[in-house]
Amino acid sequence: MIKLHDKYFKPYLREEQILEAIDKMAAEIAEDYKDEIPLFVGVLNGAFMFVSDFLKAYQYPCEVSFVRLSSYQGLTSTGIVETLLDVTEEIEGKSVIILEDVVDTGRTLKQLVHLFSQTNAKEFKIATLFYKSDMYNGEYPIDYVGLDIPNNFIVGYGLDYNEQGRNLREVYQLNQADMINLVLFGKPGAGKGTQAEFLKEKYNLKHISTGDVFRYNIKNGTELGKLAKSYIDKGDLVPDEVTINMLKNEVEKNPEAAGFIFDGFPRTDAQAEALDNFLESKDMKINATIALEAEEDILVARLLERGKSSGRSDDQDESKIRNRFDEYNQKTAPLKAFYEKQGKFHSVNGIGEINEVTARLCAIIDTL
Repeated sequence: MIKLHDKYFKPYLREEQILEAIDKMAAEIAEDYKDEIPLFVGVLNGAFMFVSDFLKAYQYPCEVSFVRLSSYQGLTSTGIVETLLDVTEEIEGKSVIILEDVVDTGRTLKQLVHLFSQTNAKEFKIATLFYKSDMYNGEYPIDYVGLDIPNNFIVGYGLDYNEQGRNLREVYQLNQADMINLVLFGKPGAGKGTQAEFLKEKYNLKHISTGDVFRYNIKNGTELGKLAKSYIDKGDLVPDEVTINMLKNEVEKNPEAAGFIFDGFPRTDAQAEALDNFLESKDMKINATIALEAEEDILVARLLERGKSSGRSDDQDESKIRNRFDEYNQKTAPLKAFYEKQGKFHSVNGIGEINEVTARLCAIIDTL
């Protein structure tokens, strides 16, 4: 086990496995290009080790150049790929093979394709050492693959975590044994959102609110968003499968998180089972389910006060507030039994100063 910054990583791929995959790729590409002089283009910073070892394994005449792209700041992708170093201009009529360290979402790949589509290259193909096929959207073909790997956060052999780990000769993956995954329950006004903000900062967790996820997908017109909207527009309930697929996407977009807070999901036994099955497929699990408990009269007063500034009509009518409580009670009761069977259900007094409630939550989380 190694530690980079605040995270621990465990061994994943030995140097021998990596070099074997590179030798295989070099042989495949040589079979296609040994009778001409291809131009290999490495993508910095991550591919510098890969390019070096690949060129040693490639036994035929070739040329090499580099581009530098970046879509990350710190831990997460900005969603914007920046070109930091342009490709060489001496490209006309040449066969170009892009050497990528890893292909996951395909965001960087899209920018590369855009770069080379504006040149007079004879053709260009894509070779990647590590290929996260479960994550890739399949928009462009990947012509040569070294190793097909799961969507785990990896470092080493050119890949970094906050710029550390690139010089490691082997590849390590984030140690998920220490991940904390929580389901947070609470009646309207119990302070779920407020507490989730504190917990995600303290434990480096990703807060996944079902309501926020739905709004994001619908607003941005994703395939899942369009599908969900088609049910909503007809007045039908959105099927569990659509919701769980949205949550899957959120989890897979954040492999660097130390865990997740699920807020607003699950709401039924079937959804809880679906969530367990998905997390199990990722070698993850729900560690605890925590319900913020509070007397309803106190919450009614709190919500009516909030309604004066929030503008929400359902925070300004006591009968609507109590209907929301009834709905919560009906849905949460079976889930309480579901998680109690697993020994994962915890109740926390949600009344008091914010820091007092946070301390009660942390006392449970710190024992996990």
